[in-house]
Amino acid sequence: MTTKAINVAGPVETKIIGENSAEFVIRPLYYGYGNTLGNSLRRVLLSSIKGAAITAFSIEGATHEFTAVPGIREDVVDIMLNLKNIRFKCHTDSPVEATLEIKGSEQGEKDGDKRVTAADIKLPADLELGNPNQVICHIDDPKFTLKMRFIVETGCGYLTIDESSKDRVYSDMIALDAVFTPVLRVRYKVENTRVGRDTNLQQLTLTVDTDGTITPKEAFEEAAAILVNQYKALAGSTTAESAPTPGQKVEESNDDLVRPIEELGLSARTANALINNGIKNLRELVNLTESQLKDLKGFGAKALDEVNKIITEVNK
Repeated sequence: MTTKAINVAGPVETKIIGENSAEFVIRPLYYGYGNTLGNSLRRVLLSSIKGAAITAFSIEGATHEFTAVPGIREDVVDIMLNLKNIRFKCHTDSPVEATLEIKGSEQGEKDGDKRVTAADIKLPADLELGNPNQVICHIDDPKFTLKMRFIVETGCGYLTIDESSKDRVYSDMIALDAVFTPVLRVRYKVENTRVGRDTNLQQLTLTVDTDGTITPKEAFEEAAAILVNQYKALAGSTTAESAPTPGQKVEESNDDLVRPIEELGLSARTANALINNGIKNLRELVNLTESQLKDLKGFGAKALDEVNKIITEVNK
């Protein structure tokens, strides 16, 4: 069965706002789709993107988590909290074992103790560290040698200690609840927007922060793919015809779209600005969003008004 449908969104604009943070602007959207898309993407980003974390560990000399190990400043519970903050990128779905062996410093460091960080962990080929500077503990005895083992697993969302302990192969280790998701925070904002005379449209701005083991763009695209697969399963054999993006109701087969910019009746200043930015014909012009037009070099408010009038005439 085939039905007619409307396109949900126009092009996605990506803006990098930090080392592991990016902003995605989706526009134009039909009214009401901003919250629909924003909420679903946010939920999937926070719950369904695969990551890696430590699920079990052992310290030589410690039999359970309520132990103080002579030679280490922190107790085991404090070490557990530090281990949960270590971020990994894992290239296999099977559990991976890593080790750590380090001796206290004879000279000591600035605080008098040997600082042990994630960078001291010996990693197998299938593991990469996302934050090597994460502190694990401090050795306060220069003669003490710390020996640890870690089990790193991949998963989604959050794994409790009870789930981590269930059917564990590594029964000699201390179970650890794990936060797998590499996405730290997702925020979204819905605003009204317009294309030409069509003002009943929305713009969705989605901000994604990750832990560095995956880029915000990779996380965003993976979340979108997960949603597509879910909806395909629900749709069954029903398909929908694609339709123009809101505000741009022109047909690609329209011969009028091949008209050069010089023949559109624009002022010389506006036409030159478009041509200088590589816009050669009407088809290329109507496929630009309003924010993309504003970003063109030498393209001001008057030029935008002229172009909007042209697009409105084409869409009639």
